[in-house]
Amino acid sequence: MRCSCANNAYFFTKSINRSVNNARMWYKLCKMAVLTRSACRFSTLPGEKSTIYALSSGKGKSGVAVLRISGPGTSDVLMQLTKKILPPPRLASLRTIYHPTTTEILDRGIVLWFPGPHSFTGEDVAELHVHGGLAVVRSTLDALGSFARTREAQPGEFTKRSFFNGKMDLTEAEGVADLIHAETEAQRRQAYRQMAGSLSRKYSEWRERLLRARAFLEAFIDFGEDEQLDPGVMDEVKTTVQSLHEELKAYLNDHRRGERLRNGVQITIVGEPNVGKSSLLNALCLRPAAIVSPIAGTTRDIVESAFDLGGYPVVFSDTAGLRSTDDLIENEGIRRATARAQTSDLILLVVDSSNLPELPALIDSSPQRPHQSLISQRLSEFGMQISSDQKVHLLFNKIDLLPPDALNSLREKFPSDCHFVSCTEDQGMTEFVTGLTDVVKDLCGGASVGEANLTQQRHRQHLQQCSARLDHFWTLLAGEDVVLATHEIQQALRCIGRITGHVYVEEVLEVIFRDFCIGK
Repeated sequence: MRCSCANNAYFFTKSINRSVNNARMWYKLCKMAVLTRSACRFSTLPGEKSTIYALSSGKGKSGVAVLRISGPGTSDVLMQLTKKILPPPRLASLRTIYHPTTTEILDRGIVLWFPGPHSFTGEDVAELHVHGGLAVVRSTLDALGSFARTREAQPGEFTKRSFFNGKMDLTEAEGVADLIHAETEAQRRQAYRQMAGSLSRKYSEWRERLLRARAFLEAFIDFGEDEQLDPGVMDEVKTTVQSLHEELKAYLNDHRRGERLRNGVQITIVGEPNVGKSSLLNALCLRPAAIVSPIAGTTRDIVESAFDLGGYPVVFSDTAGLRSTDDLIENEGIRRATARAQTSDLILLVVDSSNLPELPALIDSSPQRPHQSLISQRLSEFGMQISSDQKVHLLFNKIDLLPPDALNSLREKFPSDCHFVSCTEDQGMTEFVTGLTDVVKDLCGGASVGEANLTQQRHRQHLQQCSARLDHFWTLLAGEDVVLATHEIQQALRCIGRITGHVYVEEVLEVIFRDFCIGK
């Protein structure tokens, strides 16, 4: 048995003496490694020498405005603005701020200095905390723009530089954007987890497992016949890929919970004219979002209203009453209502509880599930086709028009997940909102809200492509074509790499030398 150094020497000797085909393969691998290293994202922007600045605290009057500066000239800019040496790193310092050209005093505020690489962007960064008046902010921005090598930052450029300097990957950068745009508590929690690296860690762990599998496969291709590698190598590859593939498929089968939470749960209110759809929207929004009228066909277009429902984002859509009509404009509204309902996450089917002539027949035909029969009948009448994973909830409105005995009888015949309300008299609305909040919570993940949710369609597409590559891997491996099977693993790696921004070939070589003793 040779020692590690002898094995490495033997490895290079054998590589030199391999066949022409193997030499070409190793040449391509080395060339790819060089190209990948040169394109590696862990470097500053190519040719980027400018220092950027921007107002980070948002436009408008405020008590304090924060201006951020980043780039190689940050230290010079800061010293010329304050006419003093740099303050201690990461310690707030009170400084007078001057215009570098006119030497006029602009303001007196807090200055923070973050020398790179220990900063948000990985470059030298400074922050100016000045008074938030429009004139102060405008004059300070003018002063920053007066330097020869400074320019105003483009949207998202600070985060972009942070990504290129290896401070975060693409999923974490997307988390920053989602956190800025989060409007509800659940959205904030999900965005913060993503910014903190929950998705990055999951995808990186999958990527490491695929890298190891690919390294073992390439070692098997190059040294399996000559060096008598451990026969368990291929079994380990199969076990690794199989377990990862199963995890990936389960992860994709998430019913788009993370995307719903990020974009808002789409809830469409449908029903016949004058059953109280617009009144329901107004009662939920606590404002007159839609026109309410006893005239049938008042609502012609979709009326949307977005708000926070128990910490979860929802978008309600009030739609035109569904009926047969010769009115061209109303028919267009009905077409839009049907189309919106078919793409929504939840459909609220509103019926007039005081006008249900078909109810006795429905109960006789389906005494155990009359609500499902009523839903199917109404949707069929409306010509509405919905997918199997769409939820439809039945809401009985105008219960104030029913005698108490009739209402109790109706409640007994229909299950607890049906809702009984009077929008105009505010009866049953508290119970309805509570039940609806539970449904929305379940649609957004419920108990799994602490997990690394799949939040972007971009991620889903790349993961679906990764899964397809692994399907091809098994097909090729069954045909004993190890070389092409290895290529599918590499393509699966690239799919994950496109999500995070990591693509490395040299890491495969490092894994070979770290985990293998060639010839053992």
